[in-house]
Amino acid sequence: MGEFGAPPAGAATAAPPAQAYTPPPGAQAPYGYGALPPQAQPQPGPQPGPQGWPVGAPQFQGGLSCRFCGSVPAVEATIRGHQGFLVIMRFLKLRGPFCRDCGIATHRSMTAKSLWQGWWGIASALINPITMLVNLPQRARINKLAPPVPGAPRQPMSPGRPLFTRPASLGLLIPVLAVGLVVWSSQQSPDYASVGDCVHNRADVTTAGATDDHPDVEVLPCSDPSADAKVVGKESGTGNPDDLCRKYPDSDGYYQKQGSSSDSYTLCLQFLH
Repeated sequence: MGEFGAPPAGAATAAPPAQAYTPPPGAQAPYGYGALPPQAQPQPGPQPGPQGWPVGAPQFQGGLSCRFCGSVPAVEATIRGHQGFLVIMRFLKLRGPFCRDCGIATHRSMTAKSLWQGWWGIASALINPITMLVNLPQRARINKLAPPVPGAPRQPMSPGRPLFTRPASLGLLIPVLAVGLVVWSSQQSPDYASVGDCVHNRADVTTAGATDDHPDVEVLPCSDPSADAKVVGKESGTGNPDDLCRKYPDSDGYYQKQGSSSDSYTLCLQFLH
């Protein structure tokens, strides 16, 4: 017998090396050492949201988030504005993506500015309403969004008061007043005078037979105390005003506009004073 603790003579001193396991044909290979079966594998966690959105937040609209506050859902939209400065103008544009609150706030702000600043020029008076109409489909897309999901990186904008409750909405009166002024001016022009209308010469030549080489005539109601004469006849074209008005027995004066054959005329007048 050998020494205590030593293997007997002739005994193996080490185990033979392990043979690699080869599964029989058609058998499924076992999982590697320390591996878990597929159903026990840890599943990937929720992916981070776009632009700093908290982990686990739902994805909306293809991953879009508001460029101003980071909220979801969001949609691509472009809001436009216009400013007119008599002979020059500015075209304004602000692109999204917008959440619903930031989009409504931007649309209301841009439109309010356009209502005050967009009319001051002949071209701007035409461009400004077109700009505001172009914004309507963009606003419709924003209105379809759900409210912003809480927990955005930044606070969404406050939409503020509706446009028609803001002082800027009075800007809608600017084109109305401008059109009204044009219509009123045209009604005052002797070019549109008809038989039976009364006129006033602001050059203050009111005596029958007097001649004023530079009359400043306006049409007035016959009840107006300033009315100087009544139109008793109107002849188009050029010619001697005395001859043209001779056919009107009540005529004792005239007003004649000379120009091209298409816009020349003579008003045969009966003085009232």
